[in-house]
Amino acid sequence: MDFSLTADDTPASPGSTAESAYTIADLTGYIREILEENVGEVWVTGEISNFRNPGSGHLYFTLKDLTATLSAVMFRGDASRVGFALKDGLAVLARGRITVYEARGQYQIQVLQLRPRGQGSLQEEFEALKRKLAAEGLFESDRKRALPFFPETIGIVTSLQGAVLQDFTKILKRRAPGIRILVHGVRVQGDGAAAEIAEAIAAFNREQNVEVIVVARGGGSLEDLWQFNTETVARAIAASELPTISAVGHETDFTIADFVADLRAPTPSAAAELVSREWQEWRDEIAALRQRMERAVQGMLRERRARWEQLRQSYVFREPRRVIGQMQQRVDDLTDLLRSNLRRNVEDRRHQLDKVLLRWSAVDPRQTIAHRKEQLTQWEARLRALGPTATLQRGYALVLDEKGKIIREANAKLVGKSAVVRLAKGELGVKVEKAR
Repeated sequence: MDFSLTADDTPASPGSTAESAYTIADLTGYIREILEENVGEVWVTGEISNFRNPGSGHLYFTLKDLTATLSAVMFRGDASRVGFALKDGLAVLARGRITVYEARGQYQIQVLQLRPRGQGSLQEEFEALKRKLAAEGLFESDRKRALPFFPETIGIVTSLQGAVLQDFTKILKRRAPGIRILVHGVRVQGDGAAAEIAEAIAAFNREQNVEVIVVARGGGSLEDLWQFNTETVARAIAASELPTISAVGHETDFTIADFVADLRAPTPSAAAELVSREWQEWRDEIAALRQRMERAVQGMLRERRARWEQLRQSYVFREPRRVIGQMQQRVDDLTDLLRSNLRRNVEDRRHQLDKVLLRWSAVDPRQTIAHRKEQLTQWEARLRALGPTATLQRGYALVLDEKGKIIREANAKLVGKSAVVRLAKGELGVKVEKAR
């Protein structure tokens, strides 16, 4: 699609201007993408009208309720699995994808599954059990166990009638004919089937004669598959000590057993392929590993031979005596060098020691002590000359107030108060009569 550019060379949004207008096909495709991505697969309920069943095998009809209608199409592959007759006025539940039929420009539902309206209660029961078991952690991925990489014995729980067992064994014989198959035949539909399925799973666990259990059944309606949606079967699978594979119905069918099992297979035939690896693949892989091992060993041998030839031709192996003589000479040289270095180091240390002794002998501690005594005597004389005692000896006196503090100036506040006059020898108690 061509779009115009604005002044700053930024493409305009499609359909936002006349220059970037949609074509009808582009707009219809855009709407279809929005519906498919944001609505996707849904369940709807309604009444069939305008039902058509042309020779192509595709089904065309309208789903309606009291106030709205929805065009519907069901392609031949999905239509072949509808287990009841469709007609105008039939109330149904439909599962499908919302899309757009671009040729007419109308949205529609592509129906993948149809049920009569009466099956709604079964779906509610299914969802309730699913929520219950999920809350108990039976669907958690961390409890899922890996299947054995190359099992030798496989157990299958299925009906002895029908094509499931035959298809399963046929695929295993083709892919891995050496694998043993043990079967516990059970009913897979109707009352009591769930108990038989659960007992077969428990029997394999008691016998411990297989490495993995496959629970299998062909496709059918919700009612047909209902025994695999029971709590009895779900808890039997969850309690199994052996890894389990659920292979029930077609690829679009989901059962409670699928969520609890260690692995879900889309179909019983797919389970046979998942649980086995084709022997020819093993043969090819072993042959490839053998070739890689041979190449690696041959390369290692070539490398070792080349290294040995290099060593054999080396100077050491050709004239070993001369090499040893050179090594001995080198040892003698290094010994002489070591002795010379030791003597030089000893002489250097002795010279340093002599200089230290000479430096200490020049420093006489007695002279330092005498000098410090002389300095102390001088400081003592200075302190005495500056002290108050020497001043008093020269005829001066100190006048102290009643609190013993020196009086430095005449003050009228001192009149009438007592004072002390400290002389060079003794003290005089006086009373201040005037101050000026």
